[in-house]
Amino acid sequence: MKNMQWNVDCVIYDCDGVLFDSLDANSRLYNHIATSIGRTGLTRDELRYCHTHTVYESINHLFRHDGILEKKALELLKTVDLRDFIVYLKMEPNLIETLVALKKLGIRRAISTNRTTSMEGIMDRFDLRPHFDMVVTALDVKHPKPHPESVKRILEKLQVDREKTLYVGDSDVDRDTAASSGVKFIAYKNREIALDGFIDSHLALLDFLSAGGHSQG
Repeated sequence: MKNMQWNVDCVIYDCDGVLFDSLDANSRLYNHIATSIGRTGLTRDELRYCHTHTVYESINHLFRHDGILEKKALELLKTVDLRDFIVYLKMEPNLIETLVALKKLGIRRAISTNRTTSMEGIMDRFDLRPHFDMVVTALDVKHPKPHPESVKRILEKLQVDREKTLYVGDSDVDRDTAASSGVKFIAYKNREIALDGFIDSHLALLDFLSAGGHSQG
């Protein structure tokens, strides 16, 4: 069955689970925080939550029943260099090839992520700066995803229409971000949350672009 094709001017990507397989990195980070202050390791559901939320939301979630431990976790976080966990990220296959193809088509590329201080290090380590026009982290907005603020900032800065924008994500948070922002949503490797389309490889995104790729002028 042929995919629906759209006239696209901008593609916005989530980071964790889309640009990178980061489950190992996030597991190491949050298990380190939990066990360092005397708590047991994370359950599967807890890791799933932490994988898609900001570090502060995640700590609040993990220690929501114990204010003292939550305070200890926040103090510990001040001593943790989140960049130390970047080495455990694995870039998703065919990502760079897809970004290059989008650039050749004149399509803007952006990242909307609930990561915080670690995003700068990720962009440098994987040499992603030439491939993206804009990056918005949880530090850049008052309201992190799924609030539409991050997407709104991208649309305004890059001067693109929401009707010609695709959001690629892998979680409920991403789906809700796209829905609240009024942009089309493509689910990556998670068919259960697909709204407008589903892909299991980055190159498959190109199949959703109309022949012209984007509007001219």
